[in-house]
This record gives sequence, C-alpha cells and structure tokens, in this order.
Amino acid sequence: MSDSYDFLFKFLMTGSAGTGKSCLLHQFMENKFKEDSSHTIGVEFGSKIVNVGGKSVKLQIWDTAGQERFRSVTRSYYRGAAGALLVYDLTSRESFNAVGRWLSDARTLAGPNISILLVGNKKDLGDTEREVTFLEASRFAQENDLMFLEASAKTGANVEEAFLKCAKSILAKIETGEIDPERMGSGIKYGDTGLRRLHSQQQQTRWQADCPCRL
Repeated sequence: MSDSYDFLFKFLMTGSAGTGKSCLLHQFMENKFKEDSSHTIGVEFGSKIVNVGGKSVKLQIWDTAGQERFRSVTRSYYRGAAGALLVYDLTSRESFNAVGRWLSDARTLAGPNISILLVGNKKDLGDTEREVTFLEASRFAQENDLMFLEASAKTGANVEEAFLKCAKSILAKIETGEIDPERMGSGIKYGDTGLRRLHSQQQQTRWQADCPCRL
C-alpha cells in the first residue's frame, strides 16, 4: 500500500491494565493474536493506513499503560487526541467499574470533541466467564455519548471494526465542520495539500455565506 494518505488521526488506547489493549492493537496491526503479551510499560506506538469513507487515513495509535504508577506519564499522551478506544475486560467487573475514571481523563485532557468508542474485550470468553452484560455496557455508552461494541483480540472479532468505527466518527465531524483540522491540538493533520486547499475553499465559502455585510 502507498504511504500517502489524506488525513492523519491521533488515536489513544486507554483502560485498566490487563484488559487486552496491546493485544487489540497487535491484532489490528498484524492480524494475529499476541500470545505472550505483558503489561505495557509507559506507552507503546503503532500506525496503520486504512480506508475510511473513501478517504485514506493514517491512524497514529498510542497504547497507554493501565497501571496506576504510569498514570502521570500516560496522561500527557492524551493531549491532542482525536479518537480513543476505551477498553474494559468483559470478564472483569473491576475493569468496567474503572471505565468512568478513564473516560473523565480522556475528555478532560484530550478535549470534549474526542470521539470515544467503548470496547468490551475478550468476547470469546463471554459465554462462560462474563461479568459485564452487553446491555449494561451499552446503556453506559448511551448515557455517556460513546460508541460501543464487544470485540475479541484473540479471534479478531470486531477489532478492525472498532478502529474504523471511531475513525468514521472523526471524519464525519470534519465533514460537518464540528472539527477543524487546522486548529492546534485537533489531533488531525492533512496528508495531502489538495485536501487542505479544498478545506480552505470550503471555509471561505461558509464565511461568505454567513457574512451579513457582504456586497
């Protein structure tokens, strides 16, 4: 695949330790399960170019550690993020109970416009070891204006869909003008000068249409 892209989105992966964030990232990047996964130390990084709504988008993904002792380090990576996967382990009530704290960090540090998708990982264990129901998590997502799905880093179920769904939300906000990629800290960069010119023309057209004093 070509390295050229239309947009670059800064992505976060956040949530408690042991929820499988690194395994989800590895499955997305390599299309295989990471058997020997250990807790992330600080922050790990990956990037991948995907097709989103006809646009080529480079996802720049920061996988943050979920352990409390790294929290002061990882919080700095929230700034300027356009999207986030907020991960809990559906076989762990404790990890789901902590979701509200991670959500607060994301919206406070990254900004209110960040697109967040709640991911219930370990869907493959749902029939036997589930501690959090789909309905409960879905209700939490609705109440907090989050997208939601369950996924499995082990089988790959819904892993790519999670990243694409969040990216589609960001792209929709760009197209409606809710997010301006030119704004500092938006978490978005243009990868093609033609797109930037088109955006500038659209902004100029909007300004002319909204200006009551034009001749």
